[in-house]
Amino acid sequence: MNLLRAVGSVSAFTLLSRITGLARELMVTHLYGATAMTDAFVIAFKIPNMFRRLFAEGAFSQAFVPQLAAERAARGEESTRRLVDATATVLLWALVVVSLLGVMAAPVLVWLMGAGLKGAAHVAAVDMTRWMFPYIACMSLVALSAGILNTWRRFALPAFTPVLLNLSVIACGLLLSEPLAARGWPAIYSMALGVMVGGLLQLLIQIPALRRVGMLPRFGLRLTALRSAWSHEGVGRILKLMAPALLGVGVAQLSLIINTQIASHVGPGAATWISLADRLMEFPIALAGVALGVVLTPLLAAAKAEERGGEFSGLIDWGLRLVLLLGLPCALALGLFAEPLVAVLYHHGEFTAADLTQTARAVQGYGLGLIGLLAIKILAPGFFARQDTRTPVRIALVVLVFTQLMNALWVPQLGAAGLALSIGLGALLNAGWLLFGLRRAGAYRPAPGWLGLGLKCLLAALCMGGLQWQLALQLDWVGMDKLLRAGVMAASLLGSSLLYFGVLALLRVDLRALLRRQAS
Repeated sequence: MNLLRAVGSVSAFTLLSRITGLARELMVTHLYGATAMTDAFVIAFKIPNMFRRLFAEGAFSQAFVPQLAAERAARGEESTRRLVDATATVLLWALVVVSLLGVMAAPVLVWLMGAGLKGAAHVAAVDMTRWMFPYIACMSLVALSAGILNTWRRFALPAFTPVLLNLSVIACGLLLSEPLAARGWPAIYSMALGVMVGGLLQLLIQIPALRRVGMLPRFGLRLTALRSAWSHEGVGRILKLMAPALLGVGVAQLSLIINTQIASHVGPGAATWISLADRLMEFPIALAGVALGVVLTPLLAAAKAEERGGEFSGLIDWGLRLVLLLGLPCALALGLFAEPLVAVLYHHGEFTAADLTQTARAVQGYGLGLIGLLAIKILAPGFFARQDTRTPVRIALVVLVFTQLMNALWVPQLGAAGLALSIGLGALLNAGWLLFGLRRAGAYRPAPGWLGLGLKCLLAALCMGGLQWQLALQLDWVGMDKLLRAGVMAASLLGSSLLYFGVLALLRVDLRALLRRQAS
């Protein structure tokens, strides 16, 4: 299996997802600006997303994918199919219960996430939370499908499906905002409707692909089927692995709750500034971190199950080298080129100059921790593949305390940007600790050549950063015509990329050898 090709396909579709997600954010800022009502949508959308990370990409996937890969490697397809059916049955019943409880508890959840919302904004957040909460059921079943397809090395479709969510939200926002407003409803509610439609579309598109690999789940809808599924040995192992993973993801979500709560008290628009900055940060994460994590997780699990320790270590080493190669220039760009990026993307319509400044500062805070955020996508799957979910949990608990201490230090001085800075610093601590843990366990042994590669990437990134620093200082990004500054931005990013990789070529970094890797 050509790893670069697999990572490239996932990266391309994930990047498309981020581009359409950015288009979604552009529509929001243009139609609604950064106001208390947009804060209401941001907070309402974070609530089902928080639970989605518990039942989907988070604890469930961390436990399910390694177990699925190990079951297939050890016992074959028929046994794996029984595990899929049993897992799907238990998951469906859990999601029905959680969705009903979430709809009823919406006012409490909104208060926990954003007590700073007042009046109409608070009412809107509660309404939109209730509308969007069933979204977690769709996305959790999508995560089940993605785990199956990734184990069968069908990476492209799971990476593409988030595009449908973004397109759905964009379509509903453009088509339904005015009709809703004409009927006396807040126009922002159109976004919540788009989320639900997008969730259904993402689920439906999985069905043909699952049929092709012969793994379309069969759900047990009777209590007897639930009892049978619950007693399945593989489900028991998944639930056992999920227990510490739930704690770990719960720690991350507790951090999200605290940060969102703080943002709601910083002032109107603060939650939106953080969300927009996060959207920009997701571009480099999509380019490298997400794609590498998706591809490497089932491969690491299979290598561990078949006791191929050398390949296990080699996969992690390869992933970390790509994080350095691609993440270092992106981190520098987010730090030096934040205001031009925000100006080009967001500064139009109801988005003010003050919003631009605050969002750019948050982008810079995230940029400081980008390397850590990318590396976690490689290092955490190394623990999950070893079916060790406890160590990342212990690390996450310490990082949570550290992040909130940083919030106490930075938020009073920097406002919303202080939240982003604290998250970035916490990510660096998390990644460093995970790396130390894998090395101490003997699971990862760095291959030769790291020092030379690191120095060459740093020199190339500094050359690129010098160019971007001058461009940021010399050009009037705010006052420039919108179409002109978009063209200048495209030329600037292209020139920066050519300079970075050109310097690496002059320093004789063999990019082909670095990128090329096969997996068994």
